[in-house]
This record gives sequence, C-alpha cells and structure tokens, in this order.
Amino acid sequence: MAALYHSDMDVQFPNGKMLRLIRGDITIIRVDAMVNAANSGLQGGGGVDGAIHRAGGPAIMKDLDEIRAREGGCPTGSAVATGAGSLPAQYVFHAVGPIYRDGNHREAELLRSCYETSLALGEERGVRTISFPAISAGAYGYPMREAARIALEATGAHLARNDTGIREVLFVLATTEAYDVHSSVLAALRAKPLE
Repeated sequence: MAALYHSDMDVQFPNGKMLRLIRGDITIIRVDAMVNAANSGLQGGGGVDGAIHRAGGPAIMKDLDEIRAREGGCPTGSAVATGAGSLPAQYVFHAVGPIYRDGNHREAELLRSCYETSLALGEERGVRTISFPAISAGAYGYPMREAARIALEATGAHLARNDTGIREVLFVLATTEAYDVHSSVLAALRAKPLE
C-alpha cells in the first residue's frame, strides 16, 4: 500500500512546537483546522479550494453563504472560519491570498497577513494543529520561492512565540515541485533563526 503522504522535512522549535512539510492531499490529513486558499467572493473554485469543497461537502458552502450574506465576502489578506463538514478537521479557515501582479502592490504584506490571520483564528478557537496549502502560489501566480519564504517566516515566527497554543503547523503541498521549493526555502531559513 502506498503512503498517503510524505514528509522528511520537520523543524522542532525549542518550545516543543513543530513545523512540518508534507507532500500529499490536504483534505485527508487530520488537523484541528485546515486552511483553504479561497477567493474573495468565497464562492468556491478550483485547485485546493475545489478539493476542500468536494471533500467537505455542502455544509462548508452553507456556512460561507451565511458569511457572504452578512459580510459580502472576505478581503484579500484576511480569512474567515467555517465548520469543516466531512473533512478530518473541526474548522476550515478560508484565506484570501493576493493575485500576484509585479510584487509592487502590497502582495507580500497581503500574503503574510493571510497566514497571520489564519493563525489568529486558530488561537481564538483553541486550535493545536493547523494545515496550510501554498496560498497564492498556484492560479494566483505568486512566485513559489517567494511565497514559501513569506509563509514559512510568518508561521515560524508564530510557533517561536511562547504564548501560542498552536503546537504544530503543517504545510501540505500537492505537488513535488511545491514540496521541493518549500524544503529548499526551509533549509535556508533553518540556517538562521526563524523570526
């Protein structure tokens, strides 16, 4: 039987917290909260967004319908929380990453904010484990290496804090290319403290 996922890149922090890179399907890995790469209309879509909606079933879209009715959507750089439907999680955090234009339109700030907002939603809900895809690095065109650096720095800084209840962050990467790029960036970041 083939493995459901592959990981050979883990970073353990002095406070016992863990950052892990996994090559696999984000919809099958049990966590407290799963982050979805959503669009600002919270309408569902392709890629990770489509996979999460297919695996989670209609309950997720029902929750999003209520959020859209109340708030109209979700701004770029932010995230909203729903139940997880049939997914092996309690919550889905729908994070809206920036569409990459040229790097001069606050893309890095907005991408970092997606991760920070998702982690804050996790803290508010007592989450101990959270999984992320490579937000904005697919159809939204963010250069993978730069997106990985921002993501790993933001989550690493959060895990390094002593006041966080989140114990483990998993990056679940759907392609070998994404896994390899994140592994390379994480190895370079390990050479210096994650802050």
